[in-house]
Amino acid sequence: MYDRANPGNGPLVGLRVIDLTRARAGPTCTRQLADMGAEVICVVDPHRRYLGGSDNNNLQRNKRSVRLDLTDDRVREAFYRLADGADVVVENFRPAVKERLGIGYDVLSARNPKLVYASISGFGQEGPYASRPGVDQIAQGLSGLMSVTGPAGSGPWRVGIAVSDTAAGTFMTQGVLAALLARERTGRGQWVHTSLLEAAINFMDFQAVRWLTDGEVPPQEGNHHPTVVPMGMFATADGHVNVAPMARWETFAEALGAPELVTDPRFTDRDTRTAYRKELAGIIGSRLATATTAEWVERLNAAGCPCGPVLSVDEAFDDPQVEHLNVFSLVPDPDGGELAALRLPLTFTDTPAAVGTGPVHPGHHTREILAELGYSADEIEALVVPAD
Repeated sequence: MYDRANPGNGPLVGLRVIDLTRARAGPTCTRQLADMGAEVICVVDPHRRYLGGSDNNNLQRNKRSVRLDLTDDRVREAFYRLADGADVVVENFRPAVKERLGIGYDVLSARNPKLVYASISGFGQEGPYASRPGVDQIAQGLSGLMSVTGPAGSGPWRVGIAVSDTAAGTFMTQGVLAALLARERTGRGQWVHTSLLEAAINFMDFQAVRWLTDGEVPPQEGNHHPTVVPMGMFATADGHVNVAPMARWETFAEALGAPELVTDPRFTDRDTRTAYRKELAGIIGSRLATATTAEWVERLNAAGCPCGPVLSVDEAFDDPQVEHLNVFSLVPDPDGGELAALRLPLTFTDTPAAVGTGPVHPGHHTREILAELGYSADEIEALVVPAD
């Protein structure tokens, strides 16, 4: 199990990552790499405001931070030195910006051929939308995701989390690790890139292939599974449960206290249950409303039918299984005290991932990192840009 008190020695110890990202998708990737032991150095723009509060604390823990103005030729040389000794550079500028700054893949890889250069954009590095700014909700709408979310007939709904951001960041983590593995074989780095739009479409998964393979435009189904009937959410006497009748139909009907479902010709097999899904949902809903959530969770799980409560966020963190899994760590607050930070949801038996350090103020390690690059004290003072 994950041990909050033991930071461990993660699988990526010895890897240096330069983080040029902002907002959410890029910092999600670099946070995952940092949690697995990589040294992540954030390069922050001295003229740009950054996220604050709990959001920033969650995204920027486990990292060091250097303040560099990449529009200044002298300072850019310091960045080149930093990238020359790096294994990975991660950026999420719009495609033309990195070229204008002189920090694109061609420039950095010519200096450091083993470099893995990772790019996350809104819509891709090329194409008619490549130059557009992109954020999570725009990608959710463009990908079709919002069209399958929410109650039937209610119009598009945004997914409740920044799913295209976190998906793109997580896919990029996979891409970086795969490129590093390929480097072991070839001796060369490469450019790997993804976008919020690609990630959101990929996360559509079987909904997307229903169109690609079957020619079917998936409709909204609300809190019920789009293809597996009668999987969904139902009200109980004191709350709500999610029910997934994966056991034998007869077993589920018996546990529900509705044996008539077995002999009803409308519900005898998967096809008929799908055809009469509204009627079936009504019968199941009526039965589930007669007992409490806790009673149904116990009864249905005992029968081999997956069932769980629908919790608010505070209730989720009070759940005994969530508590057992140690899903967060306490880390130092740069202003004193401690902060809670979500841990990486992976368990390594030999090289555990960890949230070892808390967030820092932007540029906190500027002088320290410039000194590591060989700059003298006077040179450092000439390069340092004070915080606005």
